[in-house]
Amino acid sequence: MSVPGNHVSTITMPLRWGDMDAYGHANNTTYFRFFEEARIVWLASLEIGGPEEPTGPVIIKTSATFLKELTHPATVIVKTYADKAGNTSLDTYHLLTDADSGEVYAEGYAKIVWFDRTARTSAALPDVLRTLAAR
Repeated sequence: MSVPGNHVSTITMPLRWGDMDAYGHANNTTYFRFFEEARIVWLASLEIGGPEEPTGPVIIKTSATFLKELTHPATVIVKTYADKAGNTSLDTYHLLTDADSGEVYAEGYAKIVWFDRTARTSAALPDVLRTLAAR
């Protein structure tokens, strides 16, 4: 499976029993939480956009393609990819796989816009993100 962009981060997380729904598999919101955690960990590792800083990321669009049912117990790997960078935005992609088998559970997407928290408007994308983005 091919995900666009440059690979920038990998995290491993367990599926919690409480992430399951009445149908006996992971609720679809769980996938978005995995993608969110992967983005937060990645951006924190770059030491940019923290809650105390004047600028930071906001998500303006997100999506997921669910490819395989995820059931407890499971440990997942979430790989994050940085793709097209604009003046204020960055396209990111996620690949969610099983830590043991490598099977792909889902693919995700999120458009990050860099945001000035005081002016409440978009801000210039940090150079470090522009450098990591696919060309």
